[in-house]
Amino acid sequence: MTSNVLHPRHLRLAVVVSHPIQYYAPWFRHLAATATLEVKVYYLSDHGVINCSDAQFGTSFTWDTDLLSGYAHEFVKNEAKHPDVNRFTGLRNPGLRAALRAFAPNAILLYGYAYKPHLDLMLRPLAPILFRGDSHLLGASSASPLPSPRLLIRGLALRLLYCRPVAFLSVGKANTDYFRHHGVMPDKIFHVPHAVDADHFLATPERLSSAAAQRSALGIPDEAPVVLFAGKFIPKKRPDLLLSAFLQAAVPGAHLVMAGDGELAPALRASAAGRANVHFLPFANQSAMPARYLLSDIFALPSQGRRETWGLAVNEAMQLGRAALLSDHVGCHPDLVLPGKTGWIFPAGDEAALVALLRNIISQPRFELAAFGETARRHACAFSYSLATRGLLRALTSIPPPTTP
Repeated sequence: MTSNVLHPRHLRLAVVVSHPIQYYAPWFRHLAATATLEVKVYYLSDHGVINCSDAQFGTSFTWDTDLLSGYAHEFVKNEAKHPDVNRFTGLRNPGLRAALRAFAPNAILLYGYAYKPHLDLMLRPLAPILFRGDSHLLGASSASPLPSPRLLIRGLALRLLYCRPVAFLSVGKANTDYFRHHGVMPDKIFHVPHAVDADHFLATPERLSSAAAQRSALGIPDEAPVVLFAGKFIPKKRPDLLLSAFLQAAVPGAHLVMAGDGELAPALRASAAGRANVHFLPFANQSAMPARYLLSDIFALPSQGRRETWGLAVNEAMQLGRAALLSDHVGCHPDLVLPGKTGWIFPAGDEAALVALLRNIISQPRFELAAFGETARRHACAFSYSLATRGLLRALTSIPPPTTP
């Protein structure tokens, strides 16, 4: 009997993504090495592989990990007047459609619709579209029983837009709920979890030694529990809330490390002035991050609002055996945090709740926090590139073959 779907061995998959991203490139490499299909990635900007500025970090950098080897890729010239991977109009790639036609893909994996070329492909697809995004409804305002006209129009537009893809690659539970809320049928949603490069986030002897050296340089005793915030010092991440709650918790012997930079840095440093148990570290590139996580016992991400779509730093920290303390607005929390086992959840913006939770957590000895971290590590290992690849292949095999005239 003839199958009514395409087999992955017969497929060419084009991946369209704004620019090389440290979280995605290792999966593309994994796909090229393990999947039974031909994959080619089309980048619309070289942001991240050339020296680039990040206004939120307040610095310029180039990622120091390999983002391009091990898989087929092509940079499509960006002719935007003001190139910017953070703006809808910051990408303009008139050569994209010709490049895709030359590859003749059976399907196109599209990362989001927040750029003009991406939206154009959704509205005028050259091949069946697999859509990958990580939006969620966590933190959506419930102050009014009726949504505003703007939200009603946006919701209608999304329902119409989401009629276009043939499949949706969901990163987790909150993302699935988001797609279902906007009218996507369950049989079109495939679990393709967010994952990180497990090989890069191993607690090697060298990294453990580096973490111990950093603790020593900061004057943190071996027995002291450490909470780590690592990321952009910007309002949505709420590093200010974490610092205030930590100071109020006032647990003797506990330390807080704030690693990163951004617009809130001066205010944070002023608030912590004279506090010997609060430390600041500058922005670190990817190669330095494992040791940063390892110097801590708890990784905290107190973000507030819907723009913390997943929080891949949580995957990284948990892969290295660090439990997570998250607000309930962080998109990964329904998947990664098993409360009281792999981490803890508090209501976003609730400072009193965070103070009480912090006081309870960091009053425990380090060996007990390490047990939470080991449970977190085992749980995080399930969110792998192998599992993501299996979900992608299931999505591909759900595509009906093209009809012949």
